[in-house]
Amino acid sequence: MMRALFSAISGMRNHMSYMDVIGNNIANVNTTAYKSSRVTFQDILGQTVRGASSPQNGRGGTNPAQIGLGMNLGGIDTIMGQGSLQSTGKLTDFAVQGEGFFVVSDGQRNFYTRDGAFDIGVDGGLVNPNTGLRVMGWAANSVGGIDTDAPMTALEIPFGTRISAQPTSSMLFAGNLDAGAAVGTAVNTTITAYDTLGNAHSVAVTYTKTAANTWGIAAAHDADGDPLTVNVAVVPAPAAITFDATTGALLTPAGGLISIPLTGAAYASPLTFDMDMSKFTQFAGQSQVNLQNQDGFPAGALVSFAVGSSGEIAGIYSNGSNRVIGQLALASFVNPGGLQRVGQNNWTSTSNSGAPIVGTPNTNGRGAVGTGTLETSNVDLAGQFTSVIIAQRGFQSSSRVITASDQMLQDLVNIIR
Repeated sequence: MMRALFSAISGMRNHMSYMDVIGNNIANVNTTAYKSSRVTFQDILGQTVRGASSPQNGRGGTNPAQIGLGMNLGGIDTIMGQGSLQSTGKLTDFAVQGEGFFVVSDGQRNFYTRDGAFDIGVDGGLVNPNTGLRVMGWAANSVGGIDTDAPMTALEIPFGTRISAQPTSSMLFAGNLDAGAAVGTAVNTTITAYDTLGNAHSVAVTYTKTAANTWGIAAAHDADGDPLTVNVAVVPAPAAITFDATTGALLTPAGGLISIPLTGAAYASPLTFDMDMSKFTQFAGQSQVNLQNQDGFPAGALVSFAVGSSGEIAGIYSNGSNRVIGQLALASFVNPGGLQRVGQNNWTSTSNSGAPIVGTPNTNGRGAVGTGTLETSNVDLAGQFTSVIIAQRGFQSSSRVITASDQMLQDLVNIIR
């Protein structure tokens, strides 16, 4: 009789814990990147009334007879399933689609989170504005290189920082010159080159058909910076290009490079750049010349940034150039269910989660990073409200056992009357 009382008490106590976990899940249904918890129960070792026996002397064996002593809380597991992604439109909101955790730090130790509601601090650092924890990764060097084998550092988005001007050294072109054009036909285009101080200089380039499958190249520029004077002609090297009469592909120069030397009072120093014509063709049709890319630019300041799915942070400068300024880090774990909650949507590693395996997104099973989005809670409200009913009925049933046991004890006491 007393065993039933204590078994029912264990049922009530642990169903209350079950309800506590459900209540916490429901309370966090709108918490960014919250991972729901699940309760599992296990029975307590039963009291053996009769042991088992093996078959002997023509009689069969008997099973053990045990009376259970109640139930216990087996565990509270974390369900690490992906929450849905919600678009916010904010540039500094990040979400991980797949496995992995952002690494954030208070300067002393690292924490791990799926909450990517970050912002730019007053010092230019990428931080969680609610906790002040800094987002970790790797900073790029002066030429945009990143060493992911180096220790992580706090990421910064230094708005307003400037990059020096870079003189033009190469230009990549693509286009077509009309194979049916008559000798003497000219195709004109204007390109812009930058000197060592970032000054822009317009260069007029003319392609003139001089013979079958042969086009001469001439260039002219404002050498003295005076718009009232006549532009000075430049002799490219080589000064002509030829095409295959059958395929229309560029034949000469073999590498497609044509050097353009520019000198004069308008230039901070003499400037020479290569025009890469390797993508030029000669087919019948309208002639067109397109500048696809060039490596020169004026000085500029950082005005914005963009983060790719691989976590690479590209700075966007006022001069139109882009340069890698950092790399976001993600951490993965052998057993993410072994992580321990430390509040504020943060986790810390434990002996059963394993050490963090830090790397870049989209590598070694780590997920991709989305910008302008946040991960929502993975709590299933329908399932949680069903669990509320189960927990409530389990508690009620245990309480009825206590009531029934009390009534039986009362009947036992009244026997002597």
